[in-house]
Amino acid sequence: MSAGGRLVTDDGRLLRDVRRTAVAHPGYDRLAHLLCDLGDIAVAVPVLLVALVLAACLGRRAGLPRWWVPPGAAALAMCLLPVLVGAVKSGVDRPAPGRVHADPNYGYFPSGHTATSSMAFGLAALVLLPFVRRTAVRALLAAGTVLLALLVGVALVWCDFHWPLDVLASWCLAVALLSAAAAARLVPGAAGRGGGSDEEANGDADGDGTGDDATEDGARAGRDGV
Repeated sequence: MSAGGRLVTDDGRLLRDVRRTAVAHPGYDRLAHLLCDLGDIAVAVPVLLVALVLAACLGRRAGLPRWWVPPGAAALAMCLLPVLVGAVKSGVDRPAPGRVHADPNYGYFPSGHTATSSMAFGLAALVLLPFVRRTAVRALLAAGTVLLALLVGVALVWCDFHWPLDVLASWCLAVALLSAAAAARLVPGAAGRGGGSDEEANGDADGDGTGDDATEDGARAGRDGV
């Protein structure tokens, strides 16, 4: 990638455009750096851990069979992410913006901060969504997660920490991994009946859990939703 080509040329042009915009609007620098920090392991991973513990507690409280599978699978996916990103970094060996040669111990493609934030917040949303009964709240959680991941990536380019393609590659990786997790139904409410519908996962609208259906369906997740 560092050898050149149309894709790399366009990538450099876009980075220069972002740099000029950042210089013209210095008031956004502090916010951009704060957003970059959300991609740090020390921030993103604890957020995911809280979501996994909450999902496990809600699943167990709802009486879901194999309630530990979704948070466990999400934790495993997060643990595998740095291995995958590190392997690609080593193979591509792309230098940081403004440098000609790559660091011998660290590549910049794909962006680790972008991948970490996108996966951590994305997995957190995936395991918690089935417990959210209100459609508006579900939509807000999903949209907010996507927006946050996008803002972190843009901030990394704004602060000149990464090339645009570094960020784009991590977004694509996160979308692929999160889509696989969603397709595998590794979310609370799906384990109880081998991949039931979202309506089944959300349970009764009134949330009292007194009917026979709640028992037969493994005490649907929605009756104890957040």
